[in-house]
Amino acid sequence: MKLAIGNDHVAVEMKREIKAYLEEKGIEVVDVGTNSTERFNYPVSGYKVAKLVAAGEVDGGVLICGTGVGISLAANKVKGIRACVCSEPYSAKLSKQHNNTNIIAFGARVIGVETAKMIVDEWLGAAYEGGRHQVRVDMISEIENTGELAAAK
Repeated sequence: MKLAIGNDHVAVEMKREIKAYLEEKGIEVVDVGTNSTERFNYPVSGYKVAKLVAAGEVDGGVLICGTGVGISLAANKVKGIRACVCSEPYSAKLSKQHNNTNIIAFGARVIGVETAKMIVDEWLGAAYEGGRHQVRVDMISEIENTGELAAAK
């Protein structure tokens, strides 16, 4: 498995710890984030990780900023990306099972490293269930591709 990881200046230390944790599990990690605590604009890392995921160059992504919100919003602007910010493991698991998320995000100012590890583990261990959930994922794609949702008319 190969994952991309990205972060801003607030999340440098958490990124280092999560990257090492993933590598200990035998996961190859492509780091496109910053290693400096100097101000860094999180949309850069969100975009870079999302482009790698969308192009199929990696199997998924992990994003970390202060809250996880801004960096996930940036990633979600890339076609084909379903990034979800999570502050606990259950939502991370269900985001994969029900929404087929391909990027997980969290906030270095919101959770600790051990919770981040649990979130990553649940997300990585989950599998998309398809079935009844595919209709909804298709609806999300319809909005992304056309700017419209036929079911809402």
